[in-house]
Amino acid sequence: MSTLLPPRTRSHPAPLVLLFAVVTLGLALVAAVPGGGQSAAAASEQNTSEQDAEEQEPGSDDGDPDRPVVLIGVSGLAWEDISERTPAMQSLTEETVASLIVRSVRSSTCPASGWLAISAGNRAGDEPGRCRTLTDPQPGEQVPGWEDYLASAEELNYRAQPGLFATLLAEDDVTTAAIGPGAAIALADPDGQVENYQSRGMPGVGLTTQALSAVREAQLTVIDAGALRPVPRPAQAQHTEEAEALRNPISDERFRADQLELIERRVAAILGGIEQLETEPVVILAGVADDGDSGLRVLAITGGATEPGLGISSSSRQEGYVMATDLLPTLLALLDLPPVTDSGAIGATMRVEPTDMDAAERREFLEGQDIRAQAVRPIVPTYYLILVGLNLGLFAALAIGLKRPAAERFRQLLARRFPSWSGRLSNFTTHRGRVLRGMRVAALAIASLPVASYLANLLPWWRNTPAALGLAVYIALIVAVIVAVALAGPWRRHMLGPATVVAGITALVLTVDIATGARLQLSSVMGVSTLVAGRMYGMNNTAFTLYTVSMLMVTITLANYLVLRNRRRLAAALTMLIGIGAAIFDGAPGLGADFGGPPAILPAFGVLALLAAGIRLTWLRVGLVLVISASATVLIAFLDWLRPVEDHTHLGRFFQTVLDGGLLDVIARNLGQNVSLLFGNTPMTLLALAGVLTVVFVLARPIRLVITEPGTKDSLTGGTPISKMGQEAPMLPPGIIALGIALGIGMAVNDSGIAIPANGVAVGVPLLVAACTTWMLSLGGRDGEVRVVPGPNSAGEAPSGLSDDHEEQPQGRLSLGTNDPRR
Repeated sequence: MSTLLPPRTRSHPAPLVLLFAVVTLGLALVAAVPGGGQSAAAASEQNTSEQDAEEQEPGSDDGDPDRPVVLIGVSGLAWEDISERTPAMQSLTEETVASLIVRSVRSSTCPASGWLAISAGNRAGDEPGRCRTLTDPQPGEQVPGWEDYLASAEELNYRAQPGLFATLLAEDDVTTAAIGPGAAIALADPDGQVENYQSRGMPGVGLTTQALSAVREAQLTVIDAGALRPVPRPAQAQHTEEAEALRNPISDERFRADQLELIERRVAAILGGIEQLETEPVVILAGVADDGDSGLRVLAITGGATEPGLGISSSSRQEGYVMATDLLPTLLALLDLPPVTDSGAIGATMRVEPTDMDAAERREFLEGQDIRAQAVRPIVPTYYLILVGLNLGLFAALAIGLKRPAAERFRQLLARRFPSWSGRLSNFTTHRGRVLRGMRVAALAIASLPVASYLANLLPWWRNTPAALGLAVYIALIVAVIVAVALAGPWRRHMLGPATVVAGITALVLTVDIATGARLQLSSVMGVSTLVAGRMYGMNNTAFTLYTVSMLMVTITLANYLVLRNRRRLAAALTMLIGIGAAIFDGAPGLGADFGGPPAILPAFGVLALLAAGIRLTWLRVGLVLVISASATVLIAFLDWLRPVEDHTHLGRFFQTVLDGGLLDVIARNLGQNVSLLFGNTPMTLLALAGVLTVVFVLARPIRLVITEPGTKDSLTGGTPISKMGQEAPMLPPGIIALGIALGIGMAVNDSGIAIPANGVAVGVPLLVAACTTWMLSLGGRDGEVRVVPGPNSAGEAPSGLSDDHEEQPQGRLSLGTNDPRR
């Protein structure tokens, strides 16, 4: 590979490294200044004192700080449950509504975990196993299961503090009332004790006289109105209605309808009791947990002076999405209490964003969000299976085609049982032009799959039946358009041209999407699952990987153009500026807000800039680049931490966690997630790992040999060593080094583990294959034949005008076409 590296120059590295440091830290400072560099989506997340009058916190302008608040929780309540058949609950969805993401510590959130999210303002849950049945606490005793909740919180390393909500309320002397076992969990203090608790009463009965009295005297009332559950198996019959269902088996739909009818009667009775109060409270209806399967749940707030609209918080930054952990700070805001500053709570106050939709249209919109989230979930493993499988097939085809012995051995293996296929393989390298053009189209199509999966979200594929077929058709059409563009213009004649077009489209789509709110990533097959309560704004780990690989490919092409013209200093400066811009865009709180991105992007582009300048790499120089990169990342997080608490992104929250001594917990949790991904048993993880290992251990040796050894006449290069490709693209090998640095550091500092290099390989290698096949096509005429002409080679000079058409080549190197007299 040393023959492919750019020749060294006498450039001194100190000015370049110093400029890299100054520009990096300066741009990081500008990007992280409060209000600077914010996107349109992030602008709605500024402090409420700076918002326009159209966006309000619930209850912030009601003029009555003593207005009571009533929270009605129903585990498993989804938007499809709200209809004319549930008039009481539907009446609570006429004003502010949102999809509540209840994902906690496991894929399906049990009722106990949902109520604990309110108690701790963080991810907390029960011990592993089947969801427990919640029961009333006895007078003077702990909430049942409290010790298990504390032990689970300690083990999970989320720094959750069950009982935090009760502590905050007690500090401000807020009077409370809890009705039902779930409400007891939400309002229990750190010792598991709950004051002013009332039993929910018999099914179908409204507030008892004692409960009504408690509500009248309380500033905050939390009511557990029940849970929607799937049809129980025999071992799960723990309720009267469940036992009855087992004695008289009914369908899932009928069982759910019966439960919904019971809960509707309870809510109607609760509202009837609330009408007897002297003041009109703010009422919240929340589907606090799942019903056995993960899904988006109902959140509705009525009362107060806020304008009807969709809920949004800085935890989601997405219109119509609110996290379960946002309920604690939202309740504090409704009670006119100061925001929580304890690092154990991770939620943010919900705000209202007015829309032009009426109440029915808002409910339909939120139900559609859940339909899309449910539709994409089973498609994701299949999509990754296809993506990795296509990559492996492409890698194998390239490895076989580069060397005749490999193709011959494979042909003999097929000849025993598939003679027709064997015959076709024997012609594999004979019709070089046809094979190479096919491989180039396949490589560009595979590299286009990720960006096409994002663009498909512009179309309502989830409304098709089946949804997977609709998504597949849309992705295929978008891929066809991208490949056509890549092969349509004059750039198709340049070695890096088609690959750079695909990379540029990918980078452009991600840039526009992030700058406008990252809507394309929501519930897409390679984007953000709205069911897992992950970060729904900015750059997630998959987007970071695709963005970094694409930006590196574009930078390699630009720098290569300058290096070939002996303008290395300009190439190095351009590479440095692009890298710094990409890192700032990825890490700025108002844009990508990705803490793990800049530490990987900056070193990769820094090393690439040094190599573009022709500077020899040393441990000291690489170390300086790493230190500068880490400093810029910490600076961005620090400046985000300086902003108001309610405006913190996860960068500022991470900085606060470090100050509170939680760095080791974060490292342990990320390490555990990385290990679980590496050794997990899901087909997607295993297949992604197989793709990486195949590239590293199976294909590395034959590709390395064909690069360093002369080609054979039977190979796809027609006898030209593939090392010659480096003369036309001297920045390609440094670019591959930079790509390895970015993916390696990205895997180490993020919590997606092996998924980052796997996604990088799945996109980066097809781009390289497209470049390789384009170069091979440039060696031959229309029939794909290659003729090697003896003669001296002009060192360091690249052939010009290379294309897949018959064109003249520099004398003494290659003579192409069929009219060469020296055939």
